Amino acid sequence: HLQLVESGGGLAQPGGSLRLSCAVSGYTLDYNGIAWFRQAPGKDREGVSCLSITENSTYYADSVKGRFTISRGNTKTTVFLQMNDLKPEDTGVYYCATSLTHIVPSHPFVPLIYDDWGQGTQVTVSS
Repeated sequence: HLQLVESGGGLAQPGGSLRLSCAVSGYTLDYNGIAWFRQAPGKDREGVSCLSITENSTYYADSVKGRFTISRGNTKTTVFLQMNDLKPEDTGVYYCATSLTHIVPSHPFVPLIYDDWGQGTQVTVSS
């Protein structure tokens, strides 16, 4: 299993930006996809963005397209989520997760395909 630790959450004003980081560690950094999910109070967990290592492709929820960008460092140890033009509806706990399964482009955010999850970092967007 991999260990994932998220950081970078906090309070931001509407229109502001935050950059989340996910540090990945383990005996072997063996994953084919990594994604960010979020969960708002009283709502189901939803996929936000996904990076397919094998396809070198990125995927975004419609609600964040054009505002969020997923990227990774030079190695597979760190993945980032740059969040711009934040809105109150972006509030929630953000989790990163890794998958050994090849990401299916039509369904990149199926939680069951993700094997390891971090503990989450809180993002609050409020004036």
